[in-house]
This record gives sequence, structure tokens and C-alpha cells, in this order.
Amino acid sequence: MKTFILIVEDDAALARVLCDNLTYEGFSVDVATSAREATSKSRDRSPDLVILDVMLPDGNGFALCAQFRQRTGLPIIILTALSHKSDKLKGLELGADDYVTKPFDLEELLARVHAVLRRTQPDLGLLTLGQVTIDFSELRATSGGQAIHLTHREFEILRYLIQRKGRIVSRAELLSRVWDYTDAPITRSVDHAIARLRKKIERNPHEPSFIHSVHGHGYCLTPDG
Repeated sequence: MKTFILIVEDDAALARVLCDNLTYEGFSVDVATSAREATSKSRDRSPDLVILDVMLPDGNGFALCAQFRQRTGLPIIILTALSHKSDKLKGLELGADDYVTKPFDLEELLARVHAVLRRTQPDLGLLTLGQVTIDFSELRATSGGQAIHLTHREFEILRYLIQRKGRIVSRAELLSRVWDYTDAPITRSVDHAIARLRKKIERNPHEPSFIHSVHGHGYCLTPDG
């Protein structure tokens, strides 16, 4: 699954340049032109990184940065014409992972995108959930040293959730990214799959320590329990 980057930028020409170049780099990219649209799109599909302008037509990007970090903790690069030291410090204090001022060098921005993703994306070699160890490279799982059977889809569910650990992932997003549905049908497939997965990896599936239900929204994985 491709890394998903959300660009929040109301300058259509600049947004197109960023979208085209990030797509060429191999990312999945979407654009929001306002704070409201960014909030909506981030709920529909959890980004792996946000490139965020500060001066938006319906709000302040600094406020949106704080909102994103409080709700999801997702990586953010602020991209703005505000170049004063006080603005940069404000953005970083609000939780931005990097701060780039306009005009900017495109190659440098792409390098910063890769650097932030390297720092923030988890190593997907091994995942430990209590007594359970998931080896994504070998597609093997053990519990207390004993092999447990996970289906390919169960590995993919865990992979997708751990890439967004601590963040809420909606059922519609899982249907799109793991089941490859283009439109989210009315189905309990995600809930049934999560229930089966919990029976295999949770000590008490009815009171899960790792895969949590967020009522009305979806699921959240917390590997530390």
C-alpha cells in the first residue's frame, strides 16, 4: 500500500506541482483547499503525512496543525510564506515535524518529506503485542513461542493499523485500503475480521488491549497496550 500524503493548499497551481511531483515519487496524494475540506478528508482516509499551508481561506493552518496533532498525532510539514522566526517556533511548538518557507526548493522539500517519514513511520519488520510476535517480512506469527495462523488479510489489517498506530482508522478506510473496495458497501466485513483477529492476538478478546473500537468511527491500534 502506498504512503498517503494530504496536501492542504489553496493555491491551485502550487498544489498541482506538489501533487504531480509527489505522485511521481510513488506516493498516493490528495489535495484539500480549505481547513474544512482537510478535516473531512483526513477523517475519510488517515494520511501518513500532511503538507500544510498556514493561510487558508476558512481558517488558520496553525489551529489545524494543533487539531491534527491532538486528534491523531500524524506527521506534519508546514509549508508557508510566513518566514518570521516567531512563526516557525509557533508551528514547531504546535507539533509540526518540519517548517518550510515559500519560495522553496522542490528537491529539498521532497527530501524533507522522505526524512520525516523515515523518522515517524514504524519499522515493519517485527511487531510485538504482548506475548504475540508478528513477523511481516516472513508473514509469520507466534504467541508465547507457538505458531498462530493469520490470514493474508489479517496481516494486512495489522500492517495498516500499525502504520497509523494510535490513530483512528475508519471502517470505510479499511474497506478501501485493505479490501480494495472503490466504494464502501454496507457490510460488517471489517467488524467480523477484527473480531476474528482479536481472538488470535488478544488475551481477552472482549476487553482488548491492542485493537480498540472507537464508537462511531472505527479502530485504533496501541501496541503498548
